[in-house]
Formats: sequence, C-alpha cells, structure tokens
Amino acid sequence: MKKRAESLYMIIVGCGRIGSIVASQMSASGNNVVVIDNREVAFDNLSEEFTGFKILGDATEIVHLKETKIERADVVLALTGDDNTNFMVSTVAKQYFGVKEVIARVNDPDNEDIFKEFDIEVISPTALVAEKIIQRVDVGGQS
Repeated sequence: MKKRAESLYMIIVGCGRIGSIVASQMSASGNNVVVIDNREVAFDNLSEEFTGFKILGDATEIVHLKETKIERADVVLALTGDDNTNFMVSTVAKQYFGVKEVIARVNDPDNEDIFKEFDIEVISPTALVAEKIIQRVDVGGQS
C-alpha cells in the first residue's frame, strides 16, 4: 500500500494475528479502521490503542459487509487464514461494491493467479517466508 497524506477508511476482514496487528497499527496511524470477524474472541488480539470499529459477523455475507459501510472504503484487506473466504470477500469488494484497492492474504501460493485475474493484490505469507529462508541459505552458503 502506498503512503498517503490523508487518512484512509479501511475494512479489515479477519482479526487473527496478522489482521489484528495491521488493524492496530493502521488505527494508531490515524486511519479509520473497521474490523470484521466471526469470532468475538478475535477482537481480544487488538491493541489497547485501537480506536476503530469492531463488527461481529461473517464477512462472506453481504449484510455484514454492508454494516462496515464497504461502499465508502478506500481499501479492503482480506486477511483471514482461509483463501476461499479471502477470495470471496475480495471479489465482492472489487466487483460488487467497486472498492478500488483490495489486498488479500493468500496462504497457498498456487491460488495467487486466480486472485490476480480479478485484479486483487496478493500477499502470501507462505511465499514470503520461503523466499526469506532461501535468501538466508543462499547468503549463508556463499564463501
């Protein structure tokens, strides 16, 4: 995501380890953040400084996405641990609600192409970790 001067209205789907860190930091940076998760206990992961909104619900259901005021969103981040959920939320945000910037967590690198076909930016923790390990091994193996 590019650095912007004004604050963003962002929706974060999934409040697990990754989602809660992103939500907490984005909120602390002055952005307007709405987090949606279907597990109430997930909101316990947010920092005490989080000033955004929390919505308990299933983000794959349109009614819950509408609660987030998704049509106003500058960016939607689909950060659940499930690629199917992230794909569904991302495509609905992009195609149905017209959100311009949609970023999805993709756990299985084999799924990246389908997201990209729908103009969804992907972040793959699996690919990032593998790449980092390979870089470390390559650097460590050189004499």
